[in-house]
This record gives sequence, C-alpha cells and structure tokens, in this order.
Amino acid sequence: MYGKFQSYLSEELDKIAQAGLYKKERCICSEQGAEITLADGSKALNFCANNYLGLANSPRLLEAAKRTMDSRGYGMSSVRFICGTQDVHLELEKAVSEYFHTEDTILYAACFDANGGVFEPLFTAEDAIISDSLNHASIIDGVRLCKAVRYRYANADMEDLERCLQQAQAQRFRIIVTDGVFSMDGNVAPLDKICDLAEKYDALVMVDESHSAGVVGATGHGVAELFDCYGRVDIHTGTLGKAFGGAVGGFTTGRKEIIDMLRQRSRPYLFSNSLPPMIAGAAVELFKMLSEDNSLHDALVQNVEYFRTKMLDAGFDIKPTQSAICAVMLYDAPLSQRFAAAMAEEGIFVTGFYYPVVPAGQARIRVQLSAAHSREQLDKAIAAFVKVGKNLGVLK
Repeated sequence: MYGKFQSYLSEELDKIAQAGLYKKERCICSEQGAEITLADGSKALNFCANNYLGLANSPRLLEAAKRTMDSRGYGMSSVRFICGTQDVHLELEKAVSEYFHTEDTILYAACFDANGGVFEPLFTAEDAIISDSLNHASIIDGVRLCKAVRYRYANADMEDLERCLQQAQAQRFRIIVTDGVFSMDGNVAPLDKICDLAEKYDALVMVDESHSAGVVGATGHGVAELFDCYGRVDIHTGTLGKAFGGAVGGFTTGRKEIIDMLRQRSRPYLFSNSLPPMIAGAAVELFKMLSEDNSLHDALVQNVEYFRTKMLDAGFDIKPTQSAICAVMLYDAPLSQRFAAAMAEEGIFVTGFYYPVVPAGQARIRVQLSAAHSREQLDKAIAAFVKVGKNLGVLK
C-alpha cells in the first residue's frame, strides 16, 4: 500500500514546490536572540522570532530554570491529576491569574492545547461559538472538536459580529472567540466593542492573548488592559512561548468555575504530561521580572514605532498594526520567497508567508520586532529592505 501512497504524496509535494509554496526550515546554531548564528557559521539579525521582550536568552530566566531543575528535577512523567502537580505549577498558575486579573488558571503543554481543549468540555450542540475569521488555527481546530453551532464573522467587523449574535439567540449559551492580536496582520481585536456586544446579546467572551500579552496595553498586559476590559472577559488563553520567555507551555485563565470544569474534562490537560519544572520555575521568575518595571515593554514600543515609520517613509506597503508585528505586503508567493532569500544574503533573517498560512494573493514578509533589537540593528534591517525592495522591483 505504501508504494501507491508514496506516489500520491510525492506528486502533492511536487505541486506545492512548483506553486512556490514549499516551506523550508533554516537551522540556528546559537541561542535565540536579536543576532543569531546559522548552520554555515554566518551571523544574521533575527526579525522573525516571537521573542517580543527579548527574554528567550535572559540570564535571569536561565538561572531560574537551572535552580528549579536542581531542586525539582527534569520532568514530571505524569499528568497533573495523578502525580504531576508540584508547588511550582501552582505558583505559576497564581502568577498568571494575577497578571491577567483573573480568578484561576490552568496550565497546558502549549497554547495550541489550551485552545484545543477549551470548547468541548464547556459547550454542547445546544450552544453557539462565534469566531473571528482570522482566528488562529488552534482555535479553529478546538471549535471543530466541539458540537456547538458555529458562526464566523469577518475580521474585527462589529456589524458582522452583531449579525451572528442575533442569529445565535436561538442557542442556549453563546461565546465570542477572538485573537487579541491577529498574528499575520498585526491588528488588534476591538475588545471593548466586542464586550459591549457580548453584554447586549448575553454572550461570553474569550480572547487568545498569545501575540498580545507582553506587547499591547500601557504596560503590555494585553488587550484587556489596552481597552480597559478587566472583568469583562471570561476566558483568556495564552502561551509562554512568545513574549513570556519564548519556551513552551500554554494556559487558560479566567472565571473560577470555567477553569475548574477544564481541570475535570479538558482532554489535553488530562492526558498530557505536566510542564517540566524548569519551564514553570523560569516562568514564575518571568512574572516577577515584569512586575518590577516596564522597561522592556517601553523599549519594544519604541522599536516598533521607529521601524514602522521608517519603512512607510521608504514606500513599503505595510498593514496597520498596534502590535509588534509588521506585515510588509508583497502579495506574490514566489516573490516573498525571493525577497526573504535576498534578505538572508544581506544578513537579515526574515520569512515569507504565503498560502495556506495567509490567504492566496496576500503573501508578505512578516517582521517581528523585539525589545532586544538595537537602533543600529533596526537601521541595518531597514537599509536591507530598501536595497532588496529596489532590486526586486517592489520599490521604485
């Protein structure tokens, strides 16, 4: 059988490659940071990591991870409800709850698991899930695992959301689900307006804070802070793999009874090992760091504003953004790959995004800024963009 299946896969892979959609992985041989070392020994400036606060190689987090591994071991070899709960897991859950001003928190191996495990335990065929059209794949997959009636509204379109809410009055319970920051465009969900509609039409609200926590809001506490919606959001999900240290791990935080039900019935939680102690210990230290001052977030905001202004002045087509994501629009998939390859020759590490990661005809270079980038590094990246843009006919 595999011979026939192999032929089918080879043909499909050839089609992907011929369409200019084949994704290749580039190997890094250093710690994650603003500057990285590649497999051939060359160095490059990194502008495509989710390392928004520059903490992926923080000495303080490394020390906390080592300290926790020395005292609590390497791994748990168990799920939480058997013998996989340590004091450090409980301490981290408390820290996440305090950060988001919520009642309780549950940890997962990844935010993909958090989103995959949140809907099915809470909602049935009697209920409705109303989801933004640009929500992350993990939310889409989580919704698919649930038997609730599904509604989909155009990205951040409040008129379309209201239409869905009106239709969903036929169901018992309703929940509006949105990314806080949409990862491909960098725009922020209008959470205040979403909460207003939720209250008008008697719905719950869930927001995925993966790309917004640590980034948006006066002190980087996410979209609830940005729109002053503390207490109006019922469920937040998020990750430790982006601004919060860049490792692994996810969480769901929110109303006490919701979190309690997830502990009883959420399958990714019940059937996956606990977070390794060193990850949990480093994350506890992370939230201590963020409570001490706002300097990293301030640096990130300044870098984003500087980079975006200079790129617009140069003539690039950039999606509006309130986040650390800057989508440089090229529209053509093969062009996005050629552009990224040319940037690599200039010592700038960026990635072209194209279908199916983004809609067909919407290819782009997604630039992600970090608090770790220096002004000199930003200027080097901007100069490379301008040079490559002119060489490839993107700029006049």
